[in-house]
Amino acid sequence: MRALTFAPGQMGTLAVREVPDPEPGAGELLVQGLALGICGTDRELAAAVYGWAPPGEERMVIGHESLGRVLEAPAGSAFSPGDLVVGVVRRPDPVPCGACLHGEFDMCRNGRYSERGIKEFDGYGSERWTVEAGYSVRLDPSLESVGMLTEPMSVVAKAWEQIDRIGARAWFEPHMVLVTGAGPIGLLAALMGRQRGLDLHVLDLAPEGGLKSRLVSDLGGTYHSGTSLMDFRRHKPDVIIECTGAGQLVIEAMTMNAPTGIVCLCGLAPGGREHRVDPGMINREIVLENDVVFGTVNANLRHFRAAATALAEADRGWLERLITRRVPLDCALEAFRPGDDVKVVIDLTT
Repeated sequence: MRALTFAPGQMGTLAVREVPDPEPGAGELLVQGLALGICGTDRELAAAVYGWAPPGEERMVIGHESLGRVLEAPAGSAFSPGDLVVGVVRRPDPVPCGACLHGEFDMCRNGRYSERGIKEFDGYGSERWTVEAGYSVRLDPSLESVGMLTEPMSVVAKAWEQIDRIGARAWFEPHMVLVTGAGPIGLLAALMGRQRGLDLHVLDLAPEGGLKSRLVSDLGGTYHSGTSLMDFRRHKPDVIIECTGAGQLVIEAMTMNAPTGIVCLCGLAPGGREHRVDPGMINREIVLENDVVFGTVNANLRHFRAAATALAEADRGWLERLITRRVPLDCALEAFRPGDDVKVVIDLTT
């Protein structure tokens, strides 16, 4: 079968190759790969920024934003041939740490976890793949065209779960959410904000009138084209979800939220850039207003299930507009080239 593979740590090795067909083990599903979403993590892996091959192997199958259809399912697994499924990305560490022991492997404390398509475990970028039934999530059949959005949505579902838990420390009734960055994570975070009935604002570099601004408007939100949060000084958001990783926006977010507000950092950016900051001012803002700033990444099984529910409740046409380019598996490397896309997807069936 064909698979998109690479040698971690070696640039220029990403290629579609023939690999042996997978053999499901005990308790595993055999799945026909339908589609694979590509994100910044995949591009960093292909650029040899990081990545860890399975023990004893030089190459591995890339891909963690999965979508497939069950071909074979073990008896008693609650799955059947024909089911639309996605696979969870992370696996708990073998020790395990306390978090992994309690099923919270997205919060692993010792870093010994593994991840499909990223760390020590083949990913989902192949015509067929296997996955443990216990790390699989069934999707509504209507999500066949957009189900590969489940993994990025799971990251967003975790972010909102953590926001709710932090807010529960005291009375918290948010009215306004600001999302910085209108990439896939930002737009999905915006979607969940509107599903919660919040006044939505999204800030991005893209000019008004383009696809991103229309997507926000169609959610009932307000789009802002710019690079600064200074316009929010008078009407501060209760919740800010920062999805760009841009240093200046991160700094502004920590001081631009409403009292007892929550700032969730979802974006990542390379270090090395210096910004002029007043740490005393940031300290006073956070302390005197009882603010919370936290970071989040990855997701566990609970978040994947919440993501599947949120996608099923969303407008299908709106979700399909997030996918701005689809490429066949034979041309998979085109999905890694920069462009103005919101989300690029590889069709594993062509």
